[in-house]
Amino acid sequence: MFSKPLFKQTLKSNYTVILIFMAVLTMYMSIIVSMFDPADNSAMQQLIDMKFADIGKAFGFEIPDSTLIGFLSSYFYGFIIIMFPMIFDIILANKLIAKQVDKGSMSNLLSTPNTRNVISATYALFMLAGVTFLIAFNTLVGIAVSELMFAGQLDIKKFIILNVGALLLHFAISGICFFSSCLFNSSKNSLAVGAGIPIAFFLIQTLGNMGGKLENLKFFTMFTLFDPDAIVNAEASVIPSLFSLAFIAAVLYIGGIMIFNKKDLPI
Repeated sequence: MFSKPLFKQTLKSNYTVILIFMAVLTMYMSIIVSMFDPADNSAMQQLIDMKFADIGKAFGFEIPDSTLIGFLSSYFYGFIIIMFPMIFDIILANKLIAKQVDKGSMSNLLSTPNTRNVISATYALFMLAGVTFLIAFNTLVGIAVSELMFAGQLDIKKFIILNVGALLLHFAISGICFFSSCLFNSSKNSLAVGAGIPIAFFLIQTLGNMGGKLENLKFFTMFTLFDPDAIVNAEASVIPSLFSLAFIAAVLYIGGIMIFNKKDLPI
């Protein structure tokens, strides 16, 4: 159910995309860590509250405490760790299957000894490996930059758990993208659904974060299962939420593989 040569070939075709997103996350992590003030972060929060109150609430820019982990959970894990890897998920999933079917290159791949099951399983594994590598790299960068600028101030255990939560969220997001890529023969349709659903969920989540009458909207999206503040505060509710994300991801990836193995292909 796995082809090592195909996995290597896929890596050669997509390593540039991975490098670009590694660079983006490194840049933002370095900038945000450098903005932390160990003495007092209230000035920055007051500025956001005065000038960008609604936007700040929408994107989760509310610091739960004065620690470095609290600062990062708000300003990095409230928006950046969701948005940029989500773009990565969308691009990669569509490129792996739907785009190849749409362009006709999938027929060449199926003419090799690789079966549909091997191809789809290898691409699913590559997708999961790519997302894992990206989040793991971000974790190491965060620890390194934090220790370099503010030695001993980052709660590394909580930071790792925070990144595990982000990883499981992106397993679920990438699962939507992968399922859509397996479902449709057209790259356009794959993107419409595979990108449309996560983006719609994100927009609903931002509206829900603004509170008031819109607050209950956040319960209509799986993004609410990833709560950086709850992780920082070590709330027990994060455990079933993280398991739920893992379950969603497993169902979507397995479902995508099964659909690709049985559907009619225009070849």
